[in-house]
Amino acid sequence: MNRTILVCLTLVTIAFFAGCAHQTPPAEPTSGSSPSATPKAAAPSTGLSIAMVPKIQGIDYFNACQKGAEEAAKELGVDLDYSGPTDNKVESQIEIIDSRITRGVKAIAVSPNDPVAIAPTLRKARDKGIHVITFDADAEKNSREFFVDQATPQSVGYTLVDEMATQVGADAPVAIVTGSLTAANQNEWIKFMKERIAAKYPKMKILALKPSEEDQQVAFTVTQDLLKAYPSIKGIFAITSVAFPGAADAVEQSGKGGKVAVVGLSTPKGMKSWVKSGTVKTVVLWNAVDLGYLTIQVAKALADGTLKPGATEITAGRLGKITIHADEVILGPPFKFTAANIDKFDF
Repeated sequence: MNRTILVCLTLVTIAFFAGCAHQTPPAEPTSGSSPSATPKAAAPSTGLSIAMVPKIQGIDYFNACQKGAEEAAKELGVDLDYSGPTDNKVESQIEIIDSRITRGVKAIAVSPNDPVAIAPTLRKARDKGIHVITFDADAEKNSREFFVDQATPQSVGYTLVDEMATQVGADAPVAIVTGSLTAANQNEWIKFMKERIAAKYPKMKILALKPSEEDQQVAFTVTQDLLKAYPSIKGIFAITSVAFPGAADAVEQSGKGGKVAVVGLSTPKGMKSWVKSGTVKTVVLWNAVDLGYLTIQVAKALADGTLKPGATEITAGRLGKITIHADEVILGPPFKFTAANIDKFDF
């Protein structure tokens, strides 16, 4: 083939696929949030540096948080340092935070893997004059100033249990696959799940509670073991964005899709294939992009002194006014993703 023709064909092909890569549907906002119709121009730099440390780097959920954080940082003119561990270990988070303390960042936002173990390091940051907030999961209260909560733990726990009861009945035997036994947010959700079961579905029995250590393959294996150990099981709660796909895959591969319900928390993008196959009917979560966006809005307001203890609300960019309960900034209620709406979301 003539070399000139070959080059032209190659350029046309590249242009075609580059155009396709940008045709993803826009993320639909959760309740209480507003879509950003037109990206705002970057604000002049304020000189404020904010470090954001997720539980683990590279998974869909925290990638979505990072996207929202970067959006807010651009709007506010702050320097965002987003970095998390590649494993689910609090020791790795502590190393990252220590290095940011040395650099002298103005604020740190962290989603702790262990609320107790990380607390001394967060208090050290505060002693150095660095503002500290938590997001997604909390730490000991005296180690941070505000907690940016995706939804109240009660609303998450109640929503999960109500959805399971709707799918498999009020007296179904179930099990829970969590991330870590030390994760504060997951333990709070479980507390309210048990409270809801006791009050409204007393015949629903929790057969087992197993950790997956934020590893999808471990969640897969744990769920397989549960299906073998409890042949009568009717439902699996998988309450992290990594545990849920692992559990759903195990149920589907066991041939029990549609027979054993899998209800949990994850990103719509990460669960879409199991929703499409019918193994999963409902994915419970919130807009993780909005959570990251709100986290940086709160960190910036705290760092520049416009957010103070005792505040009852904060104006957070495109999200509008967000309610503050004591020292917790609440994004909003959980959202349900189903086959009817899941294609509208790109995180």
